[in-house]
Amino acid sequence: MKKLVRILLTIVVPATAVLGFRWYQYVDNRESPFDEVGIALNAAMPGPINLWGCDRLKLTSRNAARLRHRRWSEVEIDWH
Repeated sequence: MKKLVRILLTIVVPATAVLGFRWYQYVDNRESPFDEVGIALNAAMPGPINLWGCDRLKLTSRNAARLRHRRWSEVEIDWH
């Protein structure tokens, strides 16, 4: 029985860590909110975690859009 528990923990703990990191990487994304894996992981999260993830994604996507716009608007082009 101990061996079965150890095997299950060896599988479950790393899988949870990897999927949790991948999910957090998606909701803290600063490039694009259209990542298919991240969307599926966020949809599978329980209600409060999903809501927090959606709010975080909206915030980081909005900030990323502002930063991209600022970078392009600060570029000076020498036409001569």
